[in-house]
Amino acid sequence: MVKTLKEKYFNLFGNRTGNPVFFFSPGRVNLIGEHTDYNMGFVLPCALTYGTYLAASANNSGIIKLRSLNFDYSLDISINKIKKDTEGEWVNYPLGVIEEFTKRGVKISGIELLYSGNIPNGAGLSSSASIEMVTAIAINRLFNAGINMLEMVKMSQNAENNFVGINCGIMDQFAVGFGKKDNAIFLNCDTLEYRNVPIELKNYSLIIANTNKKRALTDSKYNERRAQCEMAVKLVSSVRAIDHLSQLSVNDLDIIEECIDDQTVYKRARHIITENNRVLEAVNALYNKDLIRFGELMNQSHDSLKNDYDVTGPELDTLVYEARKIDGTIGSRMTGAGFGGCTVNLVEESKTDEFIRLLSRKYMEVTGLKADFYRTDTGDGAGTI
Repeated sequence: MVKTLKEKYFNLFGNRTGNPVFFFSPGRVNLIGEHTDYNMGFVLPCALTYGTYLAASANNSGIIKLRSLNFDYSLDISINKIKKDTEGEWVNYPLGVIEEFTKRGVKISGIELLYSGNIPNGAGLSSSASIEMVTAIAINRLFNAGINMLEMVKMSQNAENNFVGINCGIMDQFAVGFGKKDNAIFLNCDTLEYRNVPIELKNYSLIIANTNKKRALTDSKYNERRAQCEMAVKLVSSVRAIDHLSQLSVNDLDIIEECIDDQTVYKRARHIITENNRVLEAVNALYNKDLIRFGELMNQSHDSLKNDYDVTGPELDTLVYEARKIDGTIGSRMTGAGFGGCTVNLVEESKTDEFIRLLSRKYMEVTGLKADFYRTDTGDGAGTI
């Protein structure tokens, strides 16, 4: 990949007098804990071995040059005139990150950036956070900014919230930045306290299935769900002083039922509270090496995302519920924001080929779409190659 990227870099930018520096940033899959991050709750993601590669070189041109092997659209823009681009959506992720550095007084004299990623676009495996974090790592290195990983995670989230315009929580960028091979990250999105939790899959494998349903997160109901959760907090605050739903536990479900008359808002709150509890149980299951229990919690999570949070849809539901019928599957759930994207499945290793064959056929039969499947390992976080 690096060899290919280097040759493409020279072809595009025409400068063979110096060598670019190479960086890699993974995608992520969230094993459990969905839509809890922006509610300041618990999540359990892990970094993947799929991700975004970047060849970058600093210069004194005063220009940011953005190119990608995945998209035809490219952009040259003055470092002093950074603004949101309305034509090429992908360039806004690195532009937002670069603006975060300039806000902190980092002097960027000019830079050439060539990206190449193998994360399926729009699949919910966090290609956006991967692009943001690989850009942050590159700017930090090339311009000697001296910013630590946690701050770069926060800057990347700010870029997506304020520049791109997606009100995401911090989970994606955190998982991409702090990932560790053979581990999940148990993260408290309120305090940002985290610990690595070893994943010992033994004779099971993680299989990601992509619905290949096109979705645009900014056009989805993601922001609507966030607003509904904020409404729930406001209603509960009349009897209990809280700042976010994750300050409530499953023992408080009777309180939200009393405070929230709107059944839709009530169900949104119920999902967040019960999902936080499932994450805590899932962490214990991993420590106890109880994958059967972990799979049960994955199943419960998807059911709640379907029935209470309403973010699944026929494509995701078909993949999940048909997967559960296949021998050797002990857990299946959607992962990511929903409304399309991917499922994550825990499948007996000896039966993964049969799992893919049967589920692929059934999904095509029901939806008319072709699903893609990825056997995946957990990987390390973003850094220099």
